Amino acid sequence: MRLIKTAVFVLVAVSALSAAKTLDMYVIDLEGSKSSLFVSPTGQTMVIDAGIPASEANGRDTDRIVEACKAAGVTKIDYMVVSHYDGDHVGGVPALAARIPIVTFLDHGDNVQHNDFTEKMVKAYMDVAAKGKRIVLKPGDRVPIKGFDALVVMAAGKAIAEPLKGAGQPNPACETTPRKVWGPDARGIVDNHDTNENSQAITLLITYGKFRMLDPADLTWNKDRELFCPTNKVGTVDLFMTANHGTNNANSPIMVHALQPRVVIADNGPRKGSAPETFETVESSPGLEDYWQMHYLISSGDKANTKPDYIANIEGSPDGKWIKVSAQADGTFTVTNSRNNFSKTYKPKK
Repeated sequence: MRLIKTAVFVLVAVSALSAAKTLDMYVIDLEGSKSSLFVSPTGQTMVIDAGIPASEANGRDTDRIVEACKAAGVTKIDYMVVSHYDGDHVGGVPALAARIPIVTFLDHGDNVQHNDFTEKMVKAYMDVAAKGKRIVLKPGDRVPIKGFDALVVMAAGKAIAEPLKGAGQPNPACETTPRKVWGPDARGIVDNHDTNENSQAITLLITYGKFRMLDPADLTWNKDRELFCPTNKVGTVDLFMTANHGTNNANSPIMVHALQPRVVIADNGPRKGSAPETFETVESSPGLEDYWQMHYLISSGDKANTKPDYIANIEGSPDGKWIKVSAQADGTFTVTNSRNNFSKTYKPKK
């Protein structure tokens, strides 16, 4: 009898431990650059992007990624995904690799943005990647991480050919959302987001059990049509990371409203991203429950910023606070603001 009771206790304990396993994501504050750390229930790790080069901002971005890794108990990065070759995404990879071992590097392939700065960033990245294993990702590929699914739905300017299971619904926003014409920027330079490195960005659909999230990196306004028009090839998600830091050259209703995310997180900076136009698109998205931001956007004021508890970094407080997401296989997920420890749990849809 005692053996039976012991066996039952062990089985219950193991079941409880298994049920408690989560997919954890840290959205790291790089003040307008990008990096997210994923810790699989198996213990394997994935980082998407690594911010700016260490020579800029006194190595701030690398320091903050390392800090998040330490908080998560991470001692190596199994998969380093470089979404594209803009300096605020790939620039920090060499410095990060010097601080934490990186096993496998993944990217979209050849650089299409031929200027001196970008080519310098790409060379520095390729030199480091040559010391490990490198994989070029194509639409339909998966990051070979264990414990959750990371499917490439767009890369190198191309989308998956067929809708995913359960997707394929017509997208009415394709007819009502105008294309954007890319004019000269403040420097008088025309930066065509349909052909530059933003257009090449790796878009990942991350699934853990019933939990689904989409991270489109810097995929921009016109390019998302290839994934969502005339039909939605992805379906709906629980969590959406805003594209291109929440700027208004991305995040069209075509993508955001088709996804119908319950929660949106903007990886913006105090003076970059989370534009009022994006705020309006997100707030009007069907089924939205909450909008979280990495930073209070100074230029927008209270009219185009979310509620203070949902903002990780605000004026008058030290920067560097992350937002953590912990997802369970049944679809439950919790979002936590490390600035004030405010958290909210979202139960699975019925």
